[in-house]
Amino acid sequence: MLLTSRTGLRTSSRRLKAALLAPAVAACLVAASAPPTPLGVGDALFPHLGNPGYDVASYDLAFTYSGSNSEPLQAVTTIEAWTTASLDRVNLDFGRGEVRSVEVNGLPAEYAEAGEDLVVTPPTSLPEGSWMRITVRHTSHPVPPKGGRGGGWVRTADGLAMANQADAAHLAFPCNDHPSDKAMFTIRVTAPQGYTAVANGLRSALNRAGKATTWTYRTQHPMATELAQVSVGRSTVLRRTGPRGLPVRDVVPTEHRAKLEPWLKKTPEQIAWMEERVGPYPFETYGVLMADASTGFELETQTLSLFETDLFTDDALPEWYVDSIMVHELAHQWFGDSVSPRTWSDLWLNEGHATWYEALYADEKGERTLDTRMKAAYRASDLWRAAGGPPAAPKAPENGDRLGIFRPNVYDGGALVLYALRQEIGHTAFERLERAWVSRHQDGTAATDDFVQLASAIAGRDLNGFMKGWLYDAKTPPMPGHPDWKPGTPAEGSKARPGAAPHAGARHGAAGGR
Repeated sequence: MLLTSRTGLRTSSRRLKAALLAPAVAACLVAASAPPTPLGVGDALFPHLGNPGYDVASYDLAFTYSGSNSEPLQAVTTIEAWTTASLDRVNLDFGRGEVRSVEVNGLPAEYAEAGEDLVVTPPTSLPEGSWMRITVRHTSHPVPPKGGRGGGWVRTADGLAMANQADAAHLAFPCNDHPSDKAMFTIRVTAPQGYTAVANGLRSALNRAGKATTWTYRTQHPMATELAQVSVGRSTVLRRTGPRGLPVRDVVPTEHRAKLEPWLKKTPEQIAWMEERVGPYPFETYGVLMADASTGFELETQTLSLFETDLFTDDALPEWYVDSIMVHELAHQWFGDSVSPRTWSDLWLNEGHATWYEALYADEKGERTLDTRMKAAYRASDLWRAAGGPPAAPKAPENGDRLGIFRPNVYDGGALVLYALRQEIGHTAFERLERAWVSRHQDGTAATDDFVQLASAIAGRDLNGFMKGWLYDAKTPPMPGHPDWKPGTPAEGSKARPGAAPHAGARHGAAGGR
């Protein structure tokens, strides 16, 4: 994700998951007579996010759009999962919408709300290692309640899109809303004539009945709930071919099609540029979803990155700057989407890498050198650590702000960690590490310690001591190869702008995305 600002420019394996969820699983094994209570998987930044006791294999989401983006969508969510513990109840994350019925394995089930959890009591308890199918018929509300938090659906000028990062997928559909539990998705959208629906993955069916059309999309790779995307609007889908025959499809407001085409045609070259550095693109398709909405960010939803249309129609923004933002979101398809964070404290692995390739692209295109940007980041790093924590131990968001974890310490601060590592082990070893990282953990989750251990193996020496300071210390360590680089004073740090624009909380780095 990349936050933007216009002040200046713009700113799984079950074994691993069981270890993460172990403390929470015990809390899930409650007597059926106990009051329903919200649970979580123990994430340090979002303690009530996710649920213990099961591993989701697939989601089937069906939405019916009326033609008004201020009215609730009628929806059916079907979840198929394996239990990892004996369960008398199953908690799902679901924070907005009316539940009309719940079935477990085809039989009616009792349910109750507890905070932002939907607590389901199946007709009989579910033993460990059993297969379960939960079907929830519900509404999905695109408009948050008065005084309630936004997220999930984004209302556009002509319809809807999704923006679920970090903890908002469950505001649109019931789910196990934590990146540690990735699953396959089938998404069906029914809408009136004149609308086009697009979602993650490839379209598998198109059915017309009367004055409505149903589009069906399926992913070919597992996906975290925060990366789900559904777009419905008066849109045009443009198709082209990327490297190695990759299907590329872009979704744009029909009225802006001609003006946006010069930007869209850049994507195949950008994919080829990333493949030269980290290896083959990891999914079945890619494309850009341009939403006529004001979100303040761009977002790497899997196979279909979300952008604000006016990023591309604002003539005040330099071309190289917009190109860098496009590369940032594209880089996330490898770093964050294919290789997802095991916990939200591992966010720097997503944002640091996306910012790194964004900065490297600008450097290679001759617009802003990498050294210049990293030196500015070094000057600001102590201030960022004081405000948001070190890159791999970020502070929890304040006042329940779901975007509060997207700070400069995980964007340019995370990229600075990668720069220091490259200085320490050399360019060749660093490039091997990057390729090995995305190959080894493709379609899975990974944590900071996994990255450090892989870096040590490739470097041929223990890097734990070196990386500890860069990842966890309150003060930024000396930069290898640059003894002249000095941390800035608080006054200097507050003015530092390592990238093209100031951070607005800083999801995706200085160029302006999440």
